[in-house]
Amino acid sequence: MSNGAPIDSLVLETKTHETSTNEPNTSTSHPSREYDSRFSQTNGFNMKNSRRGQVSVAVDPVALITTECITVTSAMRKHARWAHSSVSAILGGSSTPMSPSFQSRPTTPRDDNVGKRVTRPGTSNGFVDMADEGGLANRWGLRGKKGKSMQDNPLMAGFGRLRRELTGCKDIHQFDTPSLLHPFLQVIQASATSAPITSLALVAITKFFSYNLISPESPRLSIAMQSLSAAITHCRFEASDSAADEIVLLRILKLMEGMLSGPGGDLLSDESVCEMMETGLSMCCQSRLSELLRRSAEMSMAKMCQVIFERLKHLEIEAGDEMDALDEKTKEDMDTVKMDPSANKNDAVKSSLAAPPSETRPSTSFEKTRGALAGTSSLDLGLAPASEASDDTPVKPYSLPSIRELFRVLVDLLDPHDRQHADTMRVMALRIIDVALEVAGPSIAKHPSLANLAEDRLCRYLFQLVRSDNMAILNESLIVTGTLLATCRGVLKLQQELFLSYLVACLHPRVEIPREPGIDPSLYVGIPQTPKLVKPPPSQASSGRSTPVPVKDRQKLGMEGGSRKPDAREAMVESVGALARIPSFMVELHVNYDCATDRSDLCEDMVGLLSRNAIPDSATWSTTSVPPLCLDALLGYIQFIAERLDDEPKYTGYPGVEHLREQKRRKKIIIQGASKFNENPKDGLAYLSAHGIIEDSKDAKSVAKFLRGTARINKKQFGEYISKKGNEPVLEALMREFRFNGKRIDEALRELLESFRLPGESALIERIITVFSQQYFEEAKPEGVANGDAIFVLTYAVIMLNTDQHNPNVLDKNRMKYENFARNLGGVNNEADFDEKYLRDIYESIRSNEIILPDEHENKHAFDYAWRELLLKTESAGELVLCDTNIFDADMFAATWKPVVATLSYVFMSASDDAVFSRVIAGFDQVARIAGRYGLTQAVDRVVYCLSYITSLATGSPSNLALNTEVQVGENSVMVSELAVKFGRDFKAQLATVVLFRIVAGSETVMNNSWKQIVQIWLNLFVNSLIPPFFAPNRLEISPIPLQNPSQIVDRGQKQAEAGIFSAFTSYISSYAADDPPEPSDEELESTLCTVDCVNACSMGDVFANVVNMPVESLKPLVKALLDQLPDDPTSIVISVKSETDSPISPNVQKAPMGPPYDPSHVYLLEFCTVLALRDSETITALGADVAEALMNVMRNASSYHNIMVSRTVFYLLHLLHASYEHSFIRVPVVLHTVSAFKKDLLEKSSSLVLRGLTECFKEPGPLRNEIMTSPDFWVILRNLAGTSESAKTVFEILEGVAVGSPPTVMADNYEPAVKLLNDFASAGSVGATVEQKKDKRPKRGQPKKAPEKQPEVDAAVARGVKAISMIYSLTTRIPVLMDQSHLESKDAWAAYWSPIFRALTTQCTNPCREVRHQAFSSLQRTLLSPELTSGEHEEWTAIFGEVLFPLIQRLLKPEVYSSDPIGMSETRVQAATLLCRIFLHYLVLLSKWDGMLDLWLKILDIMDRLMNSGQGDSLEEAVPESLKNILLVMSSSGYLVPPSQDPEHEKLWVETWKRIDRFLPDLKKDLDLEAPKEAEKPLVPLSPSATEAKPEDVVASVS
Repeated sequence: MSNGAPIDSLVLETKTHETSTNEPNTSTSHPSREYDSRFSQTNGFNMKNSRRGQVSVAVDPVALITTECITVTSAMRKHARWAHSSVSAILGGSSTPMSPSFQSRPTTPRDDNVGKRVTRPGTSNGFVDMADEGGLANRWGLRGKKGKSMQDNPLMAGFGRLRRELTGCKDIHQFDTPSLLHPFLQVIQASATSAPITSLALVAITKFFSYNLISPESPRLSIAMQSLSAAITHCRFEASDSAADEIVLLRILKLMEGMLSGPGGDLLSDESVCEMMETGLSMCCQSRLSELLRRSAEMSMAKMCQVIFERLKHLEIEAGDEMDALDEKTKEDMDTVKMDPSANKNDAVKSSLAAPPSETRPSTSFEKTRGALAGTSSLDLGLAPASEASDDTPVKPYSLPSIRELFRVLVDLLDPHDRQHADTMRVMALRIIDVALEVAGPSIAKHPSLANLAEDRLCRYLFQLVRSDNMAILNESLIVTGTLLATCRGVLKLQQELFLSYLVACLHPRVEIPREPGIDPSLYVGIPQTPKLVKPPPSQASSGRSTPVPVKDRQKLGMEGGSRKPDAREAMVESVGALARIPSFMVELHVNYDCATDRSDLCEDMVGLLSRNAIPDSATWSTTSVPPLCLDALLGYIQFIAERLDDEPKYTGYPGVEHLREQKRRKKIIIQGASKFNENPKDGLAYLSAHGIIEDSKDAKSVAKFLRGTARINKKQFGEYISKKGNEPVLEALMREFRFNGKRIDEALRELLESFRLPGESALIERIITVFSQQYFEEAKPEGVANGDAIFVLTYAVIMLNTDQHNPNVLDKNRMKYENFARNLGGVNNEADFDEKYLRDIYESIRSNEIILPDEHENKHAFDYAWRELLLKTESAGELVLCDTNIFDADMFAATWKPVVATLSYVFMSASDDAVFSRVIAGFDQVARIAGRYGLTQAVDRVVYCLSYITSLATGSPSNLALNTEVQVGENSVMVSELAVKFGRDFKAQLATVVLFRIVAGSETVMNNSWKQIVQIWLNLFVNSLIPPFFAPNRLEISPIPLQNPSQIVDRGQKQAEAGIFSAFTSYISSYAADDPPEPSDEELESTLCTVDCVNACSMGDVFANVVNMPVESLKPLVKALLDQLPDDPTSIVISVKSETDSPISPNVQKAPMGPPYDPSHVYLLEFCTVLALRDSETITALGADVAEALMNVMRNASSYHNIMVSRTVFYLLHLLHASYEHSFIRVPVVLHTVSAFKKDLLEKSSSLVLRGLTECFKEPGPLRNEIMTSPDFWVILRNLAGTSESAKTVFEILEGVAVGSPPTVMADNYEPAVKLLNDFASAGSVGATVEQKKDKRPKRGQPKKAPEKQPEVDAAVARGVKAISMIYSLTTRIPVLMDQSHLESKDAWAAYWSPIFRALTTQCTNPCREVRHQAFSSLQRTLLSPELTSGEHEEWTAIFGEVLFPLIQRLLKPEVYSSDPIGMSETRVQAATLLCRIFLHYLVLLSKWDGMLDLWLKILDIMDRLMNSGQGDSLEEAVPESLKNILLVMSSSGYLVPPSQDPEHEKLWVETWKRIDRFLPDLKKDLDLEAPKEAEKPLVPLSPSATEAKPEDVVASVS
């Protein structure tokens, strides 16, 4: 039988052994309730002190305890070893009285007569040590021969004593707790008990706690908890079958779990906690245990770690605000507890197999189990009462020491180089550590004792484990690393950089994004092909890039990336995603790394990584889960920024935004400068100096400071540069940058040589060593060293020693010994030796710790060096800034939006799942909101560009409009077009369109280049009748832009509801026969309606409303985009015009296209620009010039454009001219001349809008009105348009405003063209002659008189003619003023102002239209009699006869004039003759003073002669003599025509007059008898001057 000797390893012997025939197999004979049923009770074991968690017991507590005692003792008696024991344990008495000294139980307060005993060293629990169980058995006679008296075994006696003490107990909560547990704990620790018996004892204790028989108020609970902990961690029992054994272990696990989480858990000491955790770890690590038990142990360990590390937070609360108080308080106790899972460096499994055999049967010992972990032996506890050892010194509850020790043990289990630990143990440790970090990660970071473990060993082991190909190790390592960074990243700045750099290096694919059909490569421009940190410049291909975590350093640390299996990649992506789900994580990367000059651009690289791996092709080298995982993380990143948009900015405690921007700017320069330096140091320094990084490239101190302060310089290039001849000042300045004071030479040399790589040439090395020796000797002044030469030699010796000791090619036996080292240096210290201790310290330092030169090794030493260097840098790097603010979001998003937008676009194009669409749409929306809020124009432009491409509406190629068909149903109609049908079938395009305009609405002020795509979409929708020209009110009063005339119009409302294939077939055949395109199918109509609904859902009206009210600076890009769409070469697609009066053209009647083509989109562009430019004075100033230039460009090439475009362009330009007259970008003469140069047909077709535009310009008085009115081109335009019926009315209205408007605008410059135009209108009235002459024709007898047909155009023309005559006459009132203003000579002035009037009136006196002719005659008479005609001292008025009246009568005598109105023209001749006479008589007095009087009179007589002989008929033959008589009588009575006998001076007039008259009126002289003497001879008295002012009617009356 085993004597229970301690074994220094975990022992769990499960071999089956032969048992004696009289020892029943208790594992099979004991009722099952002792195992399964009772075990099941412990599954719900919960000792938490909460009301809901407490379980009340329905039976008497004392009876329950008694029952448990009997249960255990009964089971023991069934065992052969206790079969002959007394029944005292059952009866509650003792067979043999025992002295107290032999009673094995704890001392209670009642045991006053019991002396104190001293336990052996190492005893902590005060219970009987059963190691010498054989001796006790002999003492108590258990091995006596049959028939001899047998004493009770102490295990049995303990239960009897407990029963006796329970007699009379009224309140179990007042019963001494150690005494209650004592007999059960003895059974647990006894190696002679079997597994079922031990299990029963464990069940009983578990029940006591579960039923609250032991509560926080129980006496001496603390001592009881320590005893219980010691007992279960030293549990020993005989092994039977493995199932029973593992049940015991499982019960122990649950009991430990309950103890820690229960009310007494806080009373446990550091030692107890460590022992319990060792026990749990032993079960987790023991490979011989079943998988179920090991997993159960792991779960229990996780639970216990939760409790233990949760206590850390409560300890912090108790410590209060003084965070260091807890560390100071437990500083002395930190080394009092020790857990060593690898004691004696024996593997747990091997130790088990190496256990010494027992005498007869094996035993399972948890004392041995714990010993395996703690490296201790089982304890001889003796028989001392439990209270003796602990009553005097109160138990200190566990605190930081045990927590730190537990954490250390768990971390050490991860060491990948420790072969004692299998991967399964590491997986277990990782899971438990993850729990600890989840519970108390931030608290771990607060305490140096724990934080140091996390920063150094934990990170070091984790970063090596993530390289493992074991997926279990990799998964758990990534999870723990993620949790560690999520909770402790504040103190892990460089470690986090290293880990993330590794993930980026592993996960970022080095392949180009595959091109998929239908996805333009421009959509994913911005997704990086390689991350920044692994992209070495060409100049450093051999040495690696000097990044903050350089490629070489990452290689030394094993973090260089490389190919990983797909599952490994997925696990890494999940790790990245978990970190990215921390709202502030990416911001912290940006602030702490991207904006730090010596750190890598982690934020950009992480976003690039997620973007690249969100592309579906990444599944080909990973798994199908990777793309959605990365997309989710990427969208989460955007969502976090969007959620922070409306947060109140927090600035306190954070670095300044401008400071970070400056750092980022400097970083960019330094990277570029370092790259140049690595290629050519001189160029690099010059670049850095030019950009202000180095004050002066010739200043050695500045250069040295920069070289030592940056990690981006290549170490090899660094060494070569400072050692180069000519750079001695830099080398000396560099040495002064080091602090050698107080450092031994090997320490100083180590610091120096780790900064750069020594060059290969000995001369260069010597130069460096020389300067170093001088500087070191001057600064450090080492004791016992004579001079700098001694330092020089010693330095060389140290370098050689370092090479000798650590050269892998040198055998250990051949390496230099200290004696050799010292001998080589003999006498070099100024002919003396160095101090022996000094040299020995140097030797030992170099031998044990290699000076690792940069880029020297690729082994574990290099790893250790790189890791140590990283830890040293952590101090200078500082803690990571945690960012709970949105002040950095703008800069971060500005640096990372490109890959985000590109990925969203690519995924949107390639996705087919609704969930993906939904997320991507939300992402686009959030990106646009963020960019809009922070004014990131490029980001908004990119989003708009990508979505526009996806919509398929932004194509620049024109749509095919030939088959557009208008479908009408009732009052509604829809245009079915190729674009509408195609778009209606593309759900993705519709979705993108809605998203696009939802983004555009509200972002208009931020957009710039992307207006090009929006404009193109609007154009395509507009030309296909899907949107109106403008949603907002149009500031131009002009009809809508005409669109395409549909190829056919289908009225579905008139059709009967036909269905079936026959009707469809016949419809198709009939259309084909008529050469018509087939009617749209129902499916095409449905697609078109989908398009219409989609366009309506876009709420473009909101966009237009925002656009027209945008600031001017925001309008400029839009106007530029509109103008850029106009073609440089005026060619376009031929599109017919759709107007309100046009009827649909039958397609089978082909009309040849006339003139240039028409594209309504171009008109749309021009009108849109004009509307925007005309908004207010500010827009006119900013946009007017560009818009005007575009309009003028169309005008200059008018012959190449359709008349609709030209006419509307003129209208737009004139409106713009009116609004911008004060500016110089539009000149009136240029505009008017351009219009006047239009071809006649073009001008006529454009007349309406041209005239409306002109009217707009001069409707108000002002300089513009005057400049237009005086422009010759203006009158050319009016004259050219006056002849068309469509524009005549408008032209006349304009002319009327000029001629008779107020204020008058007839000036010297426009007088003649105005008169000419009025004359043209009067001439146009001649069309009335036809109507008049028709009225003259009488109907034949018997025919009814027809009512005259109404001809409004003719009547209007006649009315305009009559009115034009009146306006011409009205101008005579302005002539004197104009003549005065003209400063012309009288002759020229009369010709300039009176002649045009007379020419016009005389012309109209022969107008075939009587109404116009009569008005002209009347106006001519009044003009000729006008006082203004003879005002002034000029005689030019006399030309009225030769230039006005004579030509008029001569024209009237022409046959063609007469034939134009035979009836009316005869009367006009009479009127003309009469008018001639009247005018002559009216001005007779003035003419009498004129030298040309005689000639004029003779010409009048010749005219009369012609009139008499014209053959006209009676009217002239009667009128001429009468008029002539009147003139002769007046002249005679006035004394001008008298016989020579009366006045010899007038003889010639008398003779010539009658000479001419006698020719055509020979009897007239006789009839008048002017030669007869007068009755009363009166002297010839000249008429007074007042006669010249006589009114015409007076003169006419006198003449008559």
